[in-house]
Amino acid sequence: MEDAIRKADVLIEALPYIKRFHKKVIVIKYGGSILGDENIRAGVLEDIVFLNFMGLRPVLVHGGGPNISDRMRSSGKKTEFVEGMRVTDEETLQLVEEELLVLNELIVKELNELGAKAIGLNGKNDDLIQVEKKKTKIDIGLVGHIKGINTELLNDELKKDKIVVVLPMGRGKDKKTYNVNADEVAASIAANMQAEKFVLLTNVKGILRNADDVNSFISTLTVAEVNGLIDNKIIQQGMIPKVTACVEALNGGVKKTHIIDARTPHGLLLEIFTDQGIGTEIIK
Repeated sequence: MEDAIRKADVLIEALPYIKRFHKKVIVIKYGGSILGDENIRAGVLEDIVFLNFMGLRPVLVHGGGPNISDRMRSSGKKTEFVEGMRVTDEETLQLVEEELLVLNELIVKELNELGAKAIGLNGKNDDLIQVEKKKTKIDIGLVGHIKGINTELLNDELKKDKIVVVLPMGRGKDKKTYNVNADEVAASIAANMQAEKFVLLTNVKGILRNADDVNSFISTLTVAEVNGLIDNKIIQQGMIPKVTACVEALNGGVKKTHIIDARTPHGLLLEIFTDQGIGTEIIK
């Protein structure tokens, strides 16, 4: 009986959040090694289906970096990065798209098996992600910088109660296809959709003041504090693009952004539907 009451208490705690976020858009970025782990992926997708059935409108943007790098190694092609971006020639672009399509189809299939209605959208089609060639000191090839998002297409699918799964590629006015950073895609979609929340799933607890001390975890940060932590090299390396994506989303009008550990069972639900949360939230 006590166990049943505890479960009821959890549902009651979630009620104000369910009411507040009903029919609101939430954009989730999911990629890296945690996407390839079947157990973690099963838990994450289950949470996303729960959000969908609770009346939220989830858009999932996925990366696929490790899969792409593995594919390139097996095909004997060298992987090069400049400023954290993959150098992309025509052959690399084809490999990238092939791997992303495999992942997109897998995610959509597993969401549907959990009882949801999911649809995969390739960013290069229907003007979904409009880009221009990214300008860098060293030419990195077919890598795009986002100029626009077709929000009408996304809203049409969300209004049908579908979970939208976006593959991060774009099309330029030159009719060329471009590889686009998934963090940038997710932040741009969140801003253009005026999403209620933007959530980045990672394989770390969140932001720590000291990388070697789990007790130095920071639960809430403002944009100004983020800039100070980057200047002081407390936020560094792989966390910088994630934090930058959160700041871009906030500057674009997103209400709250979150960086959470996908390895925590039902971390997505805990962050959204409980008073305490589990990750680092970044606010304006």
